[in-house]
Amino acid sequence: MGRMALKPAKTRAVPAVHADPVVPPHRDGVVPLHRLEAFSDAVFAFAVTLLVVSLEVPKSAPELFAAMRGFVAFGICFLFLAMIWVEHSRFFQRFPLTDALTVALNMLLLFVVLLYVYPLKFLFAALTDGLWAQPSVSIDSVAQVRSLMIVYGIGFLTVNLVLVAMRLNAPRQMRRRAPGDFGALERLALQTGLLRNMAQALVAVGSIMIVALTRDDGFYAGMIYILLAPIGTLVGLQHRRQLRRLAGA
Repeated sequence: MGRMALKPAKTRAVPAVHADPVVPPHRDGVVPLHRLEAFSDAVFAFAVTLLVVSLEVPKSAPELFAAMRGFVAFGICFLFLAMIWVEHSRFFQRFPLTDALTVALNMLLLFVVLLYVYPLKFLFAALTDGLWAQPSVSIDSVAQVRSLMIVYGIGFLTVNLVLVAMRLNAPRQMRRRAPGDFGALERLALQTGLLRNMAQALVAVGSIMIVALTRDDGFYAGMIYILLAPIGTLVGLQHRRQLRRLAGA
Protein backbone atom coordinates (compact mmCIF):
# COMPACT_ATOMS: atom_id res chain seq x y z
CA MET A 1 0.00 0.00 0.00
CA GLY A 2 1.61 3.20 -1.15
CA ARG A 3 2.16 6.12 1.09
CA MET A 4 -0.62 8.65 0.73
CA ALA A 5 0.53 12.16 0.01
CA LEU A 6 -0.67 14.63 2.60
CA LYS A 7 -2.20 17.68 1.00
CA PRO A 8 -1.73 20.93 2.80
CA ALA A 9 -4.86 22.17 4.50
CA LYS A 10 -6.62 24.97 2.71
CA THR A 11 -6.51 28.26 4.52
CA ARG A 12 -8.98 31.09 4.20
CA ALA A 13 -7.69 34.58 4.00
CA VAL A 14 -8.91 36.73 6.87
CA PRO A 15 -9.50 40.34 5.91
CA ALA A 16 -7.56 42.86 7.90
CA VAL A 17 -9.53 44.93 10.37
CA HIS A 18 -9.03 48.62 9.80
CA ALA A 19 -9.71 51.29 12.37
CA ASP A 20 -12.35 53.88 11.67
CA PRO A 21 -10.56 56.71 9.84
CA VAL A 22 -12.76 59.28 11.55
CA VAL A 23 -12.57 57.94 15.10
CA PRO A 24 -9.01 56.90 16.04
CA PRO A 25 -8.66 53.88 18.33
CA HIS A 26 -8.72 54.49 22.06
CA ARG A 27 -5.25 54.72 23.56
CA ASP A 28 -5.50 56.31 26.97
CA GLY A 29 -7.97 57.92 29.31
CA VAL A 30 -10.14 57.36 32.33
CA VAL A 31 -12.69 54.98 30.81
CA PRO A 32 -12.93 53.28 27.40
CA LEU A 33 -14.51 55.54 24.85
CA HIS A 34 -17.22 53.06 23.86
CA ARG A 35 -18.41 52.84 27.49
CA LEU A 36 -18.56 56.63 27.83
CA GLU A 37 -20.60 56.98 24.63
CA ALA A 38 -22.86 54.05 25.53
CA PHE A 39 -23.61 55.57 28.95
CA SER A 40 -24.29 58.96 27.36
CA ASP A 41 -26.67 57.45 24.80
CA ALA A 42 -28.50 55.62 27.61
CA VAL A 43 -28.97 58.91 29.48
CA PHE A 44 -30.33 60.63 26.36
CA ALA A 45 -32.69 57.68 25.78
CA PHE A 46 -33.89 57.92 29.39
CA ALA A 47 -34.46 61.66 28.96
CA VAL A 48 -36.63 60.99 25.90
CA THR A 49 -38.55 58.39 27.91
CA LEU A 50 -39.32 61.03 30.55
CA LEU A 51 -40.77 63.23 27.81
CA VAL A 52 -43.30 60.61 26.72
CA VAL A 53 -46.83 61.92 27.13
CA SER A 54 -48.13 58.83 28.93
CA LEU A 55 -46.57 55.50 29.77
CA GLU A 56 -49.98 53.82 29.87
CA VAL A 57 -52.06 52.88 26.86
CA PRO A 58 -55.29 54.97 26.81
CA LYS A 59 -58.34 52.94 27.78
CA SER A 60 -60.95 55.20 26.18
CA ALA A 61 -61.35 57.62 23.32
CA PRO A 62 -61.29 60.73 25.57
CA GLU A 63 -58.05 59.51 27.17
CA LEU A 64 -56.55 58.95 23.72
CA PHE A 65 -57.51 62.45 22.54
CA ALA A 66 -56.12 63.95 25.75
CA ALA A 67 -52.83 62.10 25.20
CA MET A 68 -52.66 63.19 21.56
CA ARG A 69 -52.82 66.84 22.62
CA GLY A 70 -49.46 66.39 24.31
CA PHE A 71 -47.64 65.09 21.25
CA VAL A 72 -47.04 68.58 19.83
CA ALA A 73 -45.08 69.58 22.92
CA PHE A 74 -43.39 66.17 22.92
CA GLY A 75 -42.25 66.67 19.31
CA ILE A 76 -40.71 70.08 20.07
CA CYS A 77 -38.95 68.77 23.19
CA PHE A 78 -37.69 65.75 21.25
CA LEU A 79 -36.28 68.09 18.59
CA PHE A 80 -34.31 70.06 21.19
CA LEU A 81 -32.94 66.89 22.81
CA ALA A 82 -32.00 65.52 19.38
CA MET A 83 -30.13 68.75 18.65
CA ILE A 84 -28.07 68.36 21.83
CA TRP A 85 -27.45 64.67 21.08
CA VAL A 86 -26.18 65.53 17.57
CA GLU A 87 -23.77 68.09 19.04
CA HIS A 88 -22.58 65.50 21.55
CA SER A 89 -22.14 62.86 18.83
CA ARG A 90 -20.24 65.23 16.54
CA PHE A 91 -17.81 66.07 19.29
CA PHE A 92 -16.88 62.48 20.17
CA GLN A 93 -16.78 61.45 16.52
CA ARG A 94 -14.10 64.03 15.80
CA PHE A 95 -12.45 64.14 19.25
CA PRO A 96 -12.53 60.65 20.83
CA LEU A 97 -11.25 61.77 24.24
CA THR A 98 -11.67 60.23 27.67
CA ASP A 99 -9.41 62.42 29.81
CA ALA A 100 -10.63 63.38 33.27
CA LEU A 101 -11.82 66.87 32.29
CA THR A 102 -13.72 65.66 29.22
CA VAL A 103 -15.44 62.94 31.27
CA ALA A 104 -16.35 65.45 34.00
CA LEU A 105 -17.77 67.94 31.48
CA ASN A 106 -19.67 65.15 29.74
CA MET A 107 -21.25 64.09 33.04
CA LEU A 108 -22.18 67.71 33.76
CA LEU A 109 -23.85 67.93 30.35
CA LEU A 110 -25.85 64.75 30.99
CA PHE A 111 -26.85 66.03 34.45
CA VAL A 112 -28.18 69.28 32.99
CA VAL A 113 -30.08 67.38 30.28
CA LEU A 114 -31.82 65.20 32.87
CA LEU A 115 -32.42 68.12 35.22
CA TYR A 116 -34.17 70.17 32.54
CA VAL A 117 -36.35 67.45 31.03
CA TYR A 118 -39.41 68.35 33.09
CA PRO A 119 -38.98 72.16 32.81
CA LEU A 120 -38.61 71.69 29.05
CA LYS A 121 -41.74 69.54 28.88
CA PHE A 122 -43.72 71.96 31.05
CA LEU A 123 -42.61 74.99 29.02
CA PHE A 124 -43.63 73.66 25.63
CA ALA A 125 -46.82 72.15 27.02
CA ALA A 126 -47.74 75.64 28.24
CA LEU A 127 -46.78 77.23 24.91
CA THR A 128 -48.87 74.77 22.89
CA ASP A 129 -51.91 74.73 25.18
CA GLY A 130 -53.42 77.55 23.15
CA LEU A 131 -54.03 75.05 20.35
CA TRP A 132 -56.51 73.10 22.47
CA ALA A 133 -59.70 73.89 24.34
CA GLN A 134 -58.55 72.07 27.48
CA PRO A 135 -55.09 73.09 28.78
CA SER A 136 -52.81 70.37 30.07
CA VAL A 137 -50.79 72.54 32.49
CA SER A 138 -51.75 75.36 34.81
CA ILE A 139 -49.99 78.73 34.96
CA ASP A 140 -51.47 81.31 37.30
CA SER A 141 -49.66 84.49 36.29
CA VAL A 142 -47.41 86.17 33.74
CA ALA A 143 -44.69 86.24 36.40
CA GLN A 144 -44.60 82.44 36.35
CA VAL A 145 -44.17 82.46 32.57
CA ARG A 146 -41.30 84.93 32.86
CA SER A 147 -39.64 82.80 35.53
CA LEU A 148 -40.08 79.71 33.38
CA MET A 149 -38.39 81.42 30.42
CA ILE A 150 -35.44 82.40 32.64
CA VAL A 151 -35.13 78.83 33.93
CA TYR A 152 -35.16 77.46 30.39
CA GLY A 153 -32.67 80.09 29.19
CA ILE A 154 -30.22 79.23 31.96
CA GLY A 155 -30.46 75.55 31.08
CA PHE A 156 -29.90 76.10 27.35
CA LEU A 157 -27.04 78.50 28.12
CA THR A 158 -25.40 75.94 30.43
CA VAL A 159 -25.59 73.16 27.83
CA ASN A 160 -23.84 75.30 25.23
CA LEU A 161 -21.20 76.58 27.66
CA VAL A 162 -20.35 73.00 28.65
CA LEU A 163 -19.97 72.08 24.97
CA VAL A 164 -17.73 75.14 24.47
CA ALA A 165 -15.56 74.03 27.41
CA MET A 166 -15.30 70.49 25.97
CA ARG A 167 -14.19 71.88 22.61
CA LEU A 168 -11.63 74.26 24.16
CA ASN A 169 -10.11 71.33 26.05
CA ALA A 170 -9.94 69.11 22.95
CA PRO A 171 -6.84 70.53 21.13
CA ARG A 172 -4.49 70.12 24.10
CA GLN A 173 -5.68 66.58 24.78
CA MET A 174 -5.47 65.57 21.11
CA ARG A 175 -1.91 66.88 20.84
CA ARG A 176 -0.95 64.98 24.00
CA ARG A 177 -2.17 61.72 22.44
CA ALA A 178 -0.37 62.21 19.12
CA PRO A 179 0.49 65.41 17.24
CA GLY A 180 -0.90 63.97 14.01
CA ASP A 181 -4.37 63.48 15.52
CA PHE A 182 -5.12 67.21 15.37
CA GLY A 183 -4.96 68.29 11.75
CA ALA A 184 -6.76 70.70 9.45
CA LEU A 185 -10.07 68.81 9.58
CA GLU A 186 -10.02 68.74 13.37
CA ARG A 187 -9.26 72.48 13.54
CA LEU A 188 -12.14 73.20 11.17
CA ALA A 189 -14.52 71.01 13.19
CA LEU A 190 -13.40 72.77 16.37
CA GLN A 191 -13.94 76.26 14.91
CA THR A 192 -17.35 75.34 13.50
CA GLY A 193 -18.52 73.78 16.76
CA LEU A 194 -17.30 76.71 18.84
CA LEU A 195 -19.02 79.21 16.54
CA ARG A 196 -22.31 77.30 16.66
CA ASN A 197 -22.32 76.78 20.44
CA MET A 198 -21.30 80.36 21.22
CA ALA A 199 -24.00 81.74 18.90
CA GLN A 200 -26.61 79.52 20.54
CA ALA A 201 -25.39 80.63 23.97
CA LEU A 202 -25.86 84.27 22.90
CA VAL A 203 -29.44 83.50 21.88
CA ALA A 204 -30.09 82.11 25.36
CA VAL A 205 -28.50 85.21 26.93
CA GLY A 206 -30.70 87.39 24.73
CA SER A 207 -33.83 85.57 25.91
CA ILE A 208 -32.85 85.96 29.56
CA MET A 209 -32.10 89.67 29.06
CA ILE A 210 -35.47 90.27 27.37
CA VAL A 211 -37.23 88.88 30.44
CA ALA A 212 -34.94 90.64 32.92
CA LEU A 213 -34.91 94.11 31.32
CA THR A 214 -38.39 94.40 29.80
CA ARG A 215 -41.99 93.66 30.71
CA ASP A 216 -42.26 90.94 28.10
CA ASP A 217 -44.81 88.28 29.01
CA GLY A 218 -42.56 85.55 27.56
CA PHE A 219 -43.60 85.90 23.91
CA TYR A 220 -40.49 87.63 22.59
CA ALA A 221 -38.24 85.74 24.98
CA GLY A 222 -39.51 82.56 23.36
CA MET A 223 -39.60 83.82 19.77
CA ILE A 224 -35.90 84.70 19.87
CA TYR A 225 -35.11 80.97 19.80
CA ILE A 226 -36.31 80.92 16.18
CA LEU A 227 -32.88 82.39 15.43
CA LEU A 228 -31.40 78.94 16.09
CA ALA A 229 -32.56 77.77 12.64
CA PRO A 230 -30.77 80.46 10.55
CA ILE A 231 -27.74 80.27 12.82
CA GLY A 232 -27.41 76.53 12.18
CA THR A 233 -27.90 77.05 8.44
CA LEU A 234 -25.28 79.82 8.16
CA VAL A 235 -22.72 77.92 10.24
CA GLY A 236 -23.30 74.80 8.13
CA LEU A 237 -22.85 76.71 4.86
CA GLN A 238 -19.62 78.28 6.11
CA HIS A 239 -18.35 74.86 7.21
CA ARG A 240 -19.01 73.37 3.76
CA ARG A 241 -17.25 76.28 2.02
CA GLN A 242 -14.17 75.80 4.18
CA LEU A 243 -14.25 72.06 3.54
CA ARG A 244 -14.21 72.71 -0.22
CA ARG A 245 -11.34 75.15 0.25
CA LEU A 246 -9.36 72.52 2.15
CA ALA A 247 -10.10 69.94 -0.54
CA GLY A 248 -8.86 72.34 -3.21
CA ALA A 249 -5.70 73.09 -1.24
